[in-house]
Amino acid sequence: MGTQRLQGRVALVTGAGRGIGRAIALAFAREGASVAITARTQMELAAVVTEIQRAGSRAVFLDEDLANASAPERIARKTLDAFGTVDILVNNAGVVSASDPRPLVEFRDEFWNTTLAVNLTAPYLLCKAVLPTLLKKRRGRIINVASLAGKVGLIHGSAYAASKHGLLGLTRSLALEVADQGITVNAICPGPVRGLANDKRVRYDADRLGTSFEELERHITPIGRRLDPEEIAPLAVLLASDESAAITGQAIQVCGGALMI
Repeated sequence: MGTQRLQGRVALVTGAGRGIGRAIALAFAREGASVAITARTQMELAAVVTEIQRAGSRAVFLDEDLANASAPERIARKTLDAFGTVDILVNNAGVVSASDPRPLVEFRDEFWNTTLAVNLTAPYLLCKAVLPTLLKKRRGRIINVASLAGKVGLIHGSAYAASKHGLLGLTRSLALEVADQGITVNAICPGPVRGLANDKRVRYDADRLGTSFEELERHITPIGRRLDPEEIAPLAVLLASDESAAITGQAIQVCGGALMI
């Protein structure tokens, strides 16, 4: 086994109970990082902590709802209490469009507000809470998990697309502010990734388009399938590592060729 790329680092990963967040947390652990994970479901978090510990790393879980504006500060404080520092922040938790897809004219204001709170305001507040530690060390990595919908529109998903476009604006602005402080800030823009939330979205779009789930899935990307959460994690590891010191302010797609810009 080669040198672990994140040995001695502490990572905070939100939305890590399943899917992309879980895959990133486990990949970080395999690279030697201690990991604090958050989500709303204790049972899922406890299972991920067990997996991280099996990989030989330390882990704690914090069950918090990021729709609550006071949660980010608590999460940052508890991470520092547990590990004494933090080096890497991954803002992955999110409300997805499939939770309540509908045309804008029928959109529920409450769903709009919740989506923006979790997908954009919570990452802003978490960055704000973690940055003093990173600035003091003059070293750090912030990774925001956005979406292809951060670069293009999403039919019947206005809140989701608006929040992810906003997250890219936050990523680029903060990257400029801290570029000379040893801190990088980047975004990952996944394409369609297999999981419960995306299953609902594919089913909704298949019904809307009058096709089958299987048929839509076959044509959803040029590679002929959706992605697995584990296919997003290698880029997160790179962006969290020392090797990525010259990469900042970027929004990098992992999408099976679905968007080529």
